[in-house]
Amino acid sequence: MRRGKLRVLLGAAPGVGKTYEMLEEGRHLLADGRDVVIGLVETHGRSATAAQAEGLPVVPRRVVRHRDVELYELDVDAVIERHPAIALVDELAHTNAPGSRNAKRWQDVDELLEEGIDVITTVNVQHIESLGGIVEQITGVTQRETVPDAVVRGADQVEVVDLAPQSLRDRLAAGVVYPAERIDAALSNYFRLGNLTALRELALLWLADEVDSALRLYRAEHGIRGSWQARERVVVALTGGPEGETLLRRGARIAARTAGGELLAVHVSSQDGLRSSAPGALAEQRGLVESLGGTYHQVVGDDVPRTLVDFARSVDATQLVIGASRRGRLAAALTGAGIGATVVRESGDIDVHIVTHAAAGGRTHLPRLTGGALSVKRRALGFAVALVFGPLLSWFLFAFSNDASITSDVLAYQLLVVVVALIGGIWPALFAAVLSGLTLDFLFVDPLFTVTIADPTHALSLVLYVVIAILVSWIVDQAARRTRAAQRAAAESELLATVSGSVLRGESAVPALVSRAREAFRMTGVRLVSSSGEVLATDGEPVPDERQIRLPVGDPAAPRATLELHGGELDASERRLLDVIVAQLAAALEHSDLTLAAREVDALAETDQVRSALLSAVSHDLRRPLAAAVAAVGGLRAAGEGLSPDDRAELIATADESLATLSTLVTDLLDVSRVQAGVLAVSLAPVDTVGAVLIAVDELGLGPDRVELALDPDLPPVRADGVLLQRVLVNVLANADRHSPDGHRVRIATSRLGRTAQLRIVDHGPGVEPERQPEIFAPFQRLGDTDNTVGLGLGLALSKGFTEGMGGTLTPEDTPGGGLTMVIELPIADSPTGSERLP
Repeated sequence: MRRGKLRVLLGAAPGVGKTYEMLEEGRHLLADGRDVVIGLVETHGRSATAAQAEGLPVVPRRVVRHRDVELYELDVDAVIERHPAIALVDELAHTNAPGSRNAKRWQDVDELLEEGIDVITTVNVQHIESLGGIVEQITGVTQRETVPDAVVRGADQVEVVDLAPQSLRDRLAAGVVYPAERIDAALSNYFRLGNLTALRELALLWLADEVDSALRLYRAEHGIRGSWQARERVVVALTGGPEGETLLRRGARIAARTAGGELLAVHVSSQDGLRSSAPGALAEQRGLVESLGGTYHQVVGDDVPRTLVDFARSVDATQLVIGASRRGRLAAALTGAGIGATVVRESGDIDVHIVTHAAAGGRTHLPRLTGGALSVKRRALGFAVALVFGPLLSWFLFAFSNDASITSDVLAYQLLVVVVALIGGIWPALFAAVLSGLTLDFLFVDPLFTVTIADPTHALSLVLYVVIAILVSWIVDQAARRTRAAQRAAAESELLATVSGSVLRGESAVPALVSRAREAFRMTGVRLVSSSGEVLATDGEPVPDERQIRLPVGDPAAPRATLELHGGELDASERRLLDVIVAQLAAALEHSDLTLAAREVDALAETDQVRSALLSAVSHDLRRPLAAAVAAVGGLRAAGEGLSPDDRAELIATADESLATLSTLVTDLLDVSRVQAGVLAVSLAPVDTVGAVLIAVDELGLGPDRVELALDPDLPPVRADGVLLQRVLVNVLANADRHSPDGHRVRIATSRLGRTAQLRIVDHGPGVEPERQPEIFAPFQRLGDTDNTVGLGLGLALSKGFTEGMGGTLTPEDTPGGGLTMVIELPIADSPTGSERLP
């Protein structure tokens, strides 16, 4: 009997639609005439899921009684007896009721597969055993229900049921996933946007690993040897030419083939034909790189192929993408192997992609050269052409020579000298001229087969012949020198533009300059050290024993810092470029100092603003209760015994209430000053959150018609200051009650998330716009509330300061349906006893 096939629908979180997708697939299979049954489906009260299950045959569940509770499990025997072609079994990660034949549901599914029944099942990524620790780090929730990785990896088909995190939160807020009483806690705990994004990425990466495993298995089964690298780091070589966009998009596609692929673009500023002098095009291509999620790099190197390969090796690249040569056939024929061929030869185990494009082969100019006027390779090639083609030309001309052919012979040798001059410059051309002159005299000038010249005009012809060769080669040499100088200047300007662009694009100026300096001059390491010895920025791996260059940054007499470059020497032009970078570093450091000074000024301005608000509060809010108390006491003193007992009691009550209000305001002012000064005294100890909430509700005199309690009795004590926590709860609860409309109660809920406890105070008032939510914690801020009976506007500012002083957080969130939810998070106490006092 064949073993059944297992198909797993993998989701990032509950509510993405796995069960719905499984039932929908079951309906399609049933419509195609397949024998499909529902072995077990959990609808969790979701109407859309329940509707999708209607019309599908169902195998009744097995009822198990445990501690007087009826539990419903998959009836494996009934499904085997029914023996459908396909069984739909929900929630693969499930522990069966005690007394069941198998402890886990995945073991039940394995029995069905052994009987030849195909199974479609569902599982969330958090239930995969190897990912439990990672999920706990992300969400703070320990997963008790798990499935061994081998079970899921052994499935014949694994599909990710994907849903964007925000869409899942929208479904949750709309009540599609959980009932209304669980929505608030779910949105703020497990279903946070960051959690869902991380879980989604985890699911996709796990599936990508599974695809890699399947690929390795395929290669093993088919005896395929060699490396099939699944994760790519792709380097794209940019020249600034029109082919750049084509290369980048090709590189991005290569990088995107596997999870974790990385795209890097590099431009080599050099004096050969690869680089285009179009900084505008490079800037556009850099923007494209960043929009594709890659990074841009620029290096300066004399040998472009070697520099390119060295950079690729330094970043551990697996793929290198270059464009087909834009040189014409004449240039390629004269210079031999181009950059592409050299890169392929030097690349080793790095795969090289030479991508054709519209500009390929469209340029016919000779390459621009480095290392003096012409490179050693060019000069060697010139000598080789003279030595190889000189004898061949001599043999050909001698074989067909006659008395009238001397003129054509001289012109043929002259052409050879010109070609050698174009290729190798002055010294190969001079060598070819002398060699061909001697050959002409020996083979074609009477007397033959001697180096004797009988006719003086022949001697003059040979001299003119050599002079022409020298002049042609000298012109080629000077043109190469001028081209080299112009391109060097262009490369330096382009590098400076790149450095400036890095800063303007938001990179930190000092690290960006240090990093670009290392790349530009191909150093092993560059670092910037302050005058006090502090390392301000570093890039690469500086080695103290290597050759190093040290330059002062700022005033040479009293430098602010020193730039150290390790691993090479620089020529005069590179020194000039380095001086410019040093000058920019000095300006960046000065700008950093100015920024720091501006921040200090901002802090002083903020303090001044608080002081002004304090004076306003003292002159207005404090004067009201003070004036009332003074008037009441003055009335008592002036009237003396003439007041009736009722009037006297009223004045005393007014004075007492005003003085109490005044005392509260002064206490709040002192507390907020201690919070801002960082001298708030906190005594931490285990505190029962349920008791603290009940005391706060009782203090405010709020009844069941104003407050709804959803408190977790099993919530462990929190690590907090009991007095401060009490004031936080009273302030936040009073604020929520004040803004709740009639007929709506304030909801107080407690829950646990990992090692923290959450207290959520939910109101359904007007709420606060997200961009203005930070303002509610500013001292003396009422957000337009002009009712002076509510105090100085310090309640939420103090609450936030007290909460953070206890090691917790106080954050506002929008209430689904309108309103504001204040979330107080505090750490769970490590032990039920003991206390700790913090300054």
